[in-house]
This record gives sequence, C-alpha cells and structure tokens, in this order.
Amino acid sequence: MDQINIFAVIVAAASSFLVGGLWYSAILFGAVWNRENGSASKAGKGGHPARVFGVSFLFSLIAAFAFACWLGPDASLQEGVTRGLLAGFGMVAASFGINYQFANRTPLLWLVDGGYHTVQFVLFGVILGLWH
Repeated sequence: MDQINIFAVIVAAASSFLVGGLWYSAILFGAVWNRENGSASKAGKGGHPARVFGVSFLFSLIAAFAFACWLGPDASLQEGVTRGLLAGFGMVAASFGINYQFANRTPLLWLVDGGYHTVQFVLFGVILGLWH
C-alpha cells in the first residue's frame, strides 16, 4: 500500500463522481433511472444533498483506493482497463443483477446502474494504469 499513488486515487474518485453526475443526469440516463427506480413516488424522502454527495464521494474514494490496491502500482493501461471491466461488470454489475432479481427490479434499471459501475471501474483503470 506504500506504493499506491494517492493523488491518482483522488483523481480517479473525483472523475467517477463527475461521470456519475453526468450518467444520472437528464442528458443521459436520469429520466430512465428515475422512472425505473420509482423515484417520482419517493420525492422529498432522500437525505440532505450535502450528506448524499459527501457520503457518495467517500464511497468513490474507498472504491478507487481498493481498486488501486488490487491493480498494484505498476499496472499498464491494458491491465487497468481489463481489471476495470472485470470489477465493474464481472463483480459489481453481476452482484447488482443478483440483488435486482430478488428485489424485482427491472433489467433496464440494472443496465443503467451496472453500466455506470462498469464505466466507473474502467475509468479507474485508465487513470491508475496511466498514472504510476
């Protein structure tokens, strides 16, 4: 862990946080996510935005750090992207798929959420694979 580039981890976390903002916005998949998640019926029941964004960024930092530990300090771009796909799709999205089946959530919601996390971890791999 001594060789983990903490600045690269922070940039990776920030970039995935920014991609998430775009991913779940009206420009991309926000309307679909809200419809499929039933968010319209839950309006006003969420947490304070500062808490939601603060805790979400903390989780992005944890995920980026854990990924950096798994990837190691000398990984290539190709290794970063490959492991990003494995983590994002093979672990996170697949795990969501199991939970979503039991929660009776739609395949479309799974595609939006699983797709975001696949992109998130590929982005981690790109940043950490390029920035040693």
